[in-house]
Amino acid sequence: MAFEPDVEKTAASDAPSRHDLPTSSDEHAHLSPDQADEESPPPDGGLVAWSQVMAGLLVNMLAWGYPSTFGVYQLHYRDTLDLPDAQISWIGSLQTFLAFAICTFSGRLADAGYVRSTTAAGLGLAVFGTFMTSVAMQYWHIFLAQGICTGLGLGIMFMPCMAVVSSYFEKKRSFALAVAAMGTGIGSVVFPAMVQYLIPRVGFAWAVRCGGFVALFIAVAAMLLLKPRLKPRRSGPLVEWTAFKEVPYVLYTLGAFLFFWALYFGFFYINAYARNVVGFSTVDSVQLLLITNGLSVPSRPLVGFVSDRYCGPINMYILSTFVLGAITFAWIGVTTRAGMYAFAVFFGLANGAAQGVFVGSLASLTPNPRKMGTRFGMVCTIVGFATLAGPPTAGAIIDQSEGRYLWAQIWAGLVICLGSLTLAAARCLVTGMEFKVKI
Repeated sequence: MAFEPDVEKTAASDAPSRHDLPTSSDEHAHLSPDQADEESPPPDGGLVAWSQVMAGLLVNMLAWGYPSTFGVYQLHYRDTLDLPDAQISWIGSLQTFLAFAICTFSGRLADAGYVRSTTAAGLGLAVFGTFMTSVAMQYWHIFLAQGICTGLGLGIMFMPCMAVVSSYFEKKRSFALAVAAMGTGIGSVVFPAMVQYLIPRVGFAWAVRCGGFVALFIAVAAMLLLKPRLKPRRSGPLVEWTAFKEVPYVLYTLGAFLFFWALYFGFFYINAYARNVVGFSTVDSVQLLLITNGLSVPSRPLVGFVSDRYCGPINMYILSTFVLGAITFAWIGVTTRAGMYAFAVFFGLANGAAQGVFVGSLASLTPNPRKMGTRFGMVCTIVGFATLAGPPTAGAIIDQSEGRYLWAQIWAGLVICLGSLTLAAARCLVTGMEFKVKI
């Protein structure tokens, strides 16, 4: 049987006692229109609901589109600072780590009703960190501005908006979250293209500042659209420790950890591999990153639609991560320009598919939508440690291999495939060995 939220039990656990219930037949007369709406089922559509998806798309453009472009910065910092790849990677990996790790706190704040203020604080920090990066001159300046300040802002703003989007949908939840996740691909094309192609014309500092102004516009637009629906859940712990007593949740978290541990290796090093191994110019190598990020856009809503209609988000997450691991292994045999372009296409499609159902797959394991922010925030915090260690691990492997990428590619492929198998184990604990179950 499919795993479906137990609506009756959830409603019972959140409902007031019998003595507290109104005796009047018009029991909702004392509620405001907004409160009454909070008590109703998710609309699963409509102008307000889809405007929240648009807000989520804009937030994702910053939250994950910006970190996914660190490959451009990786090359620039290596050429200007003359530092090892592993040391430079710590800037990007710390930024991504904080973007994930802070989600436990921002997710709980979202559940408590502080959606708009938390999102505004995160957007402000991210924009400020971007402008500070433009004036940074030394490694520790960049580390503080781009790694810490921007990373904190990205993590603070991401989780509240995703919790809002999830609360407006039930049957179309995976599709809605996947459409919102399209912002990741859009942002990861806009920001690197802007920086890379403006550097020769206006210099690195003003290229980054232009990105900051675009980020500011996106932040204002997202805040104007955002409208929370659920009643705040003021009480409750910061961390829901009881979730770790659920073995499927633990295995899901472990599978996501393994997936993200190796994921950013491709984003950080695809252009460096193209330039150092295949012989691409710097500009041409950045084009590969843009292709990879751009092609992740159409695959996200596609897998969201297929998940809702046919197979379920967890099944799709398992399949897409396994395919991504296989494509990472195929990278080993790429030695020509044509091969690099083909790899960029398939890596982008598979990556977009996997990340497109990341949020929706956990939502199907979270019966109470008011706990979505907390539970997903907990997963993101744990995943943050994977993103922190992943690129430096790959960089250390490359440095120890005297600049060769073979063992780093093998490591990444193995880790992603192992993550897929772990997610499959979580799914089997929920459904048994029934392979045709939609979940």
